[in-house]
Amino acid sequence: MITPGFGEIAEQLRRATVQVRIDKGRTGAGSGVVWNQQGQIVSNAHVIRGENVEVEFWDGYIVKAKLLRRDARRDLALLEVSRSPLPASSWADSSQLKPGDPVLAVGNPLGFVGALSTGVVHTVGPHPQIGKQNWVQAHILLAPGNSGGALANDSGAVIGINTMVAGPLGLAVPSSEVASFVKRALLPESPPILGITIETITFRFASRLALGLRIQQIEKGSRAQLASLLPGDVIIGVDGEMFSSPDDLFDRLGKGGLVKLEFLRGAKSVPREVAILLGPIEDRGLSAAA
Repeated sequence: MITPGFGEIAEQLRRATVQVRIDKGRTGAGSGVVWNQQGQIVSNAHVIRGENVEVEFWDGYIVKAKLLRRDARRDLALLEVSRSPLPASSWADSSQLKPGDPVLAVGNPLGFVGALSTGVVHTVGPHPQIGKQNWVQAHILLAPGNSGGALANDSGAVIGINTMVAGPLGLAVPSSEVASFVKRALLPESPPILGITIETITFRFASRLALGLRIQQIEKGSRAQLASLLPGDVIIGVDGEMFSSPDDLFDRLGKGGLVKLEFLRGAKSVPREVAILLGPIEDRGLSAAA
């Protein structure tokens, strides 16, 4: 059961949750959660799909936001606004959650500002159909517009950022991983490792279905550009091994050193290989995707 003072807890979460809009004049694309009083706001990367970002607070105040970092792999984005102090939320350790723990979600689904739903934790860990990444998985009602909003415990402390729906479950990025992402994002001079934005695709290769990472964008001056990779190239493996999960690439990048990428260019092409020398991921930071 939700603890006494539920109304006050819900109101505090609403005040720490913002509506995120992309490009002036559009309806709300999603939600965001105030990370601290100094002006930083966490949302989903898939919510931030444009250059002109604005956020609306619980009191109707609207301000432009600057994108500090976007990590498409973990589906997180960090924004910064010039308004302070902000009504920041409190955060709790997602690793302490247990099945059956009560949770509540606050966001802006389908245009309903500050909507709240309640549920219980199902588990914390990888979803069997979505790679190796950990999720706070909860039996809770989410809808378009909840993305980037808060998943909180019964004390009102945020334990995840709501991201997607998988069958009957709502999935949220665990607060422990949100904290790591924000820490990396605020490090000075943390350029991307490869400087690419990617999307996961499946395709037929050598008479079987294979997993590939298609390059959507390449940052100017990045290692990917220096290695002559191009938008549209499909990375299919690393160090001689085909991908079994999108995480395979990022796991390998985290080790640094000389990495060999196998990729396809153009229709019916044969695999090519390029070698790129990387520093450790802790030293280089994360890009939008890799």
